[in-house]
Amino acid sequence: MARVAIVTGGTRGIGKAISLALKAQGRVVIANYGGNAAKAQAFTDETGIATAQFDVGDHEAVLAGVAAIAEKFGTVDIVVNNAGVTRDAVLHRMSFDDWNEVMRINLGGCFNLAKATFPGMRERGWGRIVNIGSINGQAGQYGQVNYAAAKSGIHGFTKALAQEGAKFGVTVNAIAPGYIDTDMVAAVSAPVLEKIVAKIPVGRLGQADEIARGVVFLTSEDGGFVTGSTISMNGGQHMY
Repeated sequence: MARVAIVTGGTRGIGKAISLALKAQGRVVIANYGGNAAKAQAFTDETGIATAQFDVGDHEAVLAGVAAIAEKFGTVDIVVNNAGVTRDAVLHRMSFDDWNEVMRINLGGCFNLAKATFPGMRERGWGRIVNIGSINGQAGQYGQVNYAAAKSGIHGFTKALAQEGAKFGVTVNAIAPGYIDTDMVAAVSAPVLEKIVAKIPVGRLGQADEIARGVVFLTSEDGGFVTGSTISMNGGQHMY
């Protein structure tokens, strides 16, 4: 029987690439989205991948959403925590709401999805969780204390949960992308984008498909000996 995978924020950008790559591996993929039902329907029409709407930062909504997915498609074996938002500002201009919303969704979403799926994975003796971190969670970034803190928290969350799952056949890993050629990055002005690319040793932006291929490996049977790791996929921009 095909394994069931949830990809949060799975209908666009990196999430869309991950959803498509997992589908190509024979997974039953459900792409979570937050709010735009019309775009989600267009995604399903284009890809044939089912969608599920719930706020990943809302604990009760996640529990209900995952339960509905499990009832319709089967128990969830793979979770990719990709959903995230930005509310950028320097600290003295950042509101508490800006801080809280980023932490609630980016980091809280990882907890909520794990809480809804990890116990079942543990009981069944197999599971894969991949959390999408960020180069800015590793190196920091001016004007992003909220985002950097949330993404850094994801990396710590990954290492801790991996220790809980290891002996039960559940792996927990993270991928920390650098600057990827998505709509979000495309919105950056050309002069700023040129400066960003100039700092990337390979001399280009990453592609969403490259991140997706990393997820495919980590969620595969072949990835069973990798857990608690954060794989940096940033073109050499940050090495440590």
